[in-house]
Formats: sequence, C-alpha cells, structure tokens
Amino acid sequence: MLDSMPIVVAKGVRSNHASVARELCNKGYCSSQQMYYYGVKLHVLGQKRYQALPLPVLLLITPASENDLTTAKGFLPSFHGLDIYADKIYRNTDWQKLLLLENQIEIFTPVKLAIGQKSLDSADKLYSLAVSRTRQAIESFFAWIQEKTNIQSASKVRSPSGLLSFVFARISAICLLLDYCF
Repeated sequence: MLDSMPIVVAKGVRSNHASVARELCNKGYCSSQQMYYYGVKLHVLGQKRYQALPLPVLLLITPASENDLTTAKGFLPSFHGLDIYADKIYRNTDWQKLLLLENQIEIFTPVKLAIGQKSLDSADKLYSLAVSRTRQAIESFFAWIQEKTNIQSASKVRSPSGLLSFVFARISAICLLLDYCF
C-alpha cells in the first residue's frame, strides 16, 4: 500500500507567513483534510498483513507541495515485483504500464470518472470498492500513528533538525509499538 500524510508546521493564516525549516518545508494542500498547510509530507510504502496494520517498508519525507505521483516516480523503480494499492493520485496509465513491464510492479487505484461521465459502470464500481477496501489498512495506519504520537502537529518545531527529530522520534515509537524495526 502507498499513501502520504501531512505533517503540519503551520496551517490556516499562519501557513502564508511560516518560515521554519525552509530547507524541508513549504506550503501545500491536503485534499483529504481540505486544508492548506506549511510543512512536509510523510510517504509510506507499507506491506499488508492479515488483520493487522501494515508494516512500513519505506518512509520518505518531502516538502508539502510535492506531488505524490512525482515522488512515487522517483522511488518505485528501485523496487521489483510488487502489487501496490494506492489512491487516485497515482493513476497514470503510461507510467503504470512502464512499471509493470520493467519492474513487475502493478499499481491498483480506484477508477476515475472520465470527463463528462456522470457515473461508473457496475464493474468499475466493484473494482474501485475492492481497491478502496484494501487501501483502508494504510488509512487506519495513518490514523493510528496520529492517535498514538500526534505526528501531524509539528507547530512547536523551530529548525530543520528539530523537524527531522520530531518525525523520526515518533516513527521510532511506532516501530516499538508495532514490534518492528527497519
């Protein structure tokens, strides 16, 4: 499974004037939470487990404005033989064909409505539902991390090294809670 979550240094009006950790942060938009924020994104490629939270295989921090697809294009070609369940932002037919051909990586994303299309046909609805149900584990993983560590609220961070320490201390705590280390 592949997804990202925001780590917010400043939001709302303050996101326009924030200047903390400029080497790592910038202003971006989180569509799932419908908010503009200043900070970074935590990208997670996780391995699905039966009736358990996914195990993180790769963790990556990027500026908030960096597109998830662009980020994935940078690191996924270094993997081989994966089935990845992701959200619609990762849907790019040409890239998906190339990944399948060169790396045996297949990316499953919900079906997008075509321009002017009012609804999906039954097969596309079922496929999208199956992908979304599989992806639910990574969404639960992010919610669990937030509940246990409050990782998304980095408003007290004042430097790039402080931000990295903030994020990776919380990820270390998650590793201990999952009884898993990288």
